[in-house]
Amino acid sequence: MGFMDKVKAQAEQAVVKAQQGVAQGQAKFETYQASRNADAVLRELGRAYYAYQRAGGSADVLDAALRTVDEFVTANGPIDTTPRETSPSEPPPAAAAVPADPPAPAAPGGVQPDDL
Repeated sequence: MGFMDKVKAQAEQAVVKAQQGVAQGQAKFETYQASRNADAVLRELGRAYYAYQRAGGSADVLDAALRTVDEFVTANGPIDTTPRETSPSEPPPAAAAVPADPPAPAAPGGVQPDDL
C-alpha cells in the first residue's frame, strides 16, 4: 500500500468519526430540545391549574393545557415528571413570594409585648 493510499484511508476514517460525532451531538441536542419543550408544556399546565384553582381561571384553559400535554406525550413519548432540585445559583421556588409574619395582636389593655 502506497503512501497516498494510507493517507486516503486515514482521511476516510476521520470522516466516519466526524460523522459519528455530529450524529451524537445532534441526538443530544434533540434530547435537550425535547426536555425544554416538555418543561414548557408542563409549566403552562401548572399556570392554568393555579389560575383555575386560585385566581378564577377558566376550566377551558385548563382542559386546553391538558390536551397540549397529551399531544406532546403522544408525539414524543412519556414526560419525566420527577421533581428537580434547584441549583445553588437559583433562588428557591416562591421564596420571594412568602409574606412576612403579620404583627401580633394587641394584648388586653393595649400593651404590646415589645412595649415591656
